[in-house]
Amino acid sequence: MKTFGYAVDGPDSKFRTFEFERRELNDDDVLLDVLYAGICHSDIHQVKNEWGNSQYPMVPGHEILGRVVRVGSKATKLKEGDLAGIGCMVDSCKKCKFCESGDEHVCVDTPVYTYNSNERESSEPTYGGYSNQIVCKERFVVKVSDKFTNLEGVAPLLCAGITTYSPLFRFKHLCTPGKKVAIVGLGGLGHMGVKFAAALGAEVTIISTSSSKEADAKKLGATKFINSKEKGAFNKHVAEFDLVLDTVSAQHDLTEYLRVLAPFGSYIIVGAPPKPYDLAAFTLLNGNKMVVGSGIGGMRETQEMIDFCAEHDITSDVEVIQASPETLETAYDRTSKSDVKYRFVIDGKSLKPQQ
Repeated sequence: MKTFGYAVDGPDSKFRTFEFERRELNDDDVLLDVLYAGICHSDIHQVKNEWGNSQYPMVPGHEILGRVVRVGSKATKLKEGDLAGIGCMVDSCKKCKFCESGDEHVCVDTPVYTYNSNERESSEPTYGGYSNQIVCKERFVVKVSDKFTNLEGVAPLLCAGITTYSPLFRFKHLCTPGKKVAIVGLGGLGHMGVKFAAALGAEVTIISTSSSKEADAKKLGATKFINSKEKGAFNKHVAEFDLVLDTVSAQHDLTEYLRVLAPFGSYIIVGAPPKPYDLAAFTLLNGNKMVVGSGIGGMRETQEMIDFCAEHDITSDVEVIQASPETLETAYDRTSKSDVKYRFVIDGKSLKPQQ
């Protein structure tokens, strides 16, 4: 199927229009018209080859909300007209113990990612959501409730949402009423972390380098704010928080931030700084503290997250843009500078083939 999208041809190239072929539907596939596509900071890392595994031409985008327009003969979960979402994966081995338990994101044979990856059967490159349509195996598509009224804010849930939902719900016992949670960074991930932790009943504090974000943090559900740039900022908060969710991808001193974690607490990293952390063992041994890494979630958990968001009226705060090479470049530049509240989302209507 002829498909229209936006691609880059190398780490230093600009976006351009790109026509390519999507595969015809297999029995277990669904075809979505893209309604909205979020711009994740991971897209920028991949476009710029900052993780060293990029293949070009690349059509980014793994935060996709769409409308089902066709289904394969063996599709049972979705039907034509349904709202549906696609996140970071479009396939996996489906046979290992992790896939069988619904944790496809940790497939031992590595998942097939929505873009910058290769199809399992054909080895053809995968192309993402900055396009007018996408074909995906039904197993890797979530059904989206019609309770949502802010559809543009649903798209980022497919990455920013599940990335923060998964660890907070895995450690839900540290996020219940009476518990204290700190979110490091108030960006695309951090603002979702605030919403989920507050929905679970925890007392939420934002730790940020920018005092200008304090008012926003409290609107989103935080009750306290710490400016980490202030001298001695953590001295009044030593061992205060049961859980810390670190969403920051810039370099920062993890040892300093761990001071605010209470004994037996969990410090969860979902950001990806470019260099390894420098961390002394006694920082963890003194207080029996735990540092945990967390990526996305499997399809079972992603569907749970979407349903939870529909029930609690949780969506991402977004700025909608019309797709063009120029607007995409501007959005990437502003995202890199944290100059967006809190996610850019591409309007699918602007992804239609140009006349």
